[in-house]
Amino acid sequence: MNYQAVVAQLLNVEGALAAAVVDYDNGMLMAGSAINKIDLEIAAASSTEVIRSKIKTMQMLELNDEIEDILITVGHQYHLIRPLKKLGSLFLYSVLDSNRATLALSRRALIDVEKEMEH
Repeated sequence: MNYQAVVAQLLNVEGALAAAVVDYDNGMLMAGSAINKIDLEIAAASSTEVIRSKIKTMQMLELNDEIEDILITVGHQYHLIRPLKKLGSLFLYSVLDSNRATLALSRRALIDVEKEMEH
């Protein structure tokens, strides 16, 4: 699978600042690109911890469900994390300028990319 093509597709979303494909088993950045000075290695490792923590919390609460996506809003950015359910421990990570991006369209782009990756 061409992860760099996935990243390029996510960077085409209006307001995209960075995008990555990450493995949360080991925090490894599979592919990524940033328009600004976002350190994707640090972002990948940190986002891995967010997913692991949420999975652990769901298990402790005995929630028999799956994470669709996680949204973190900081200052003028949205950070979207979308686990790829059918692709093991991979997740999509997208950073968006909250002044330029439309959150609904950005989430839709992640869903579309996920569907393409599953086929």
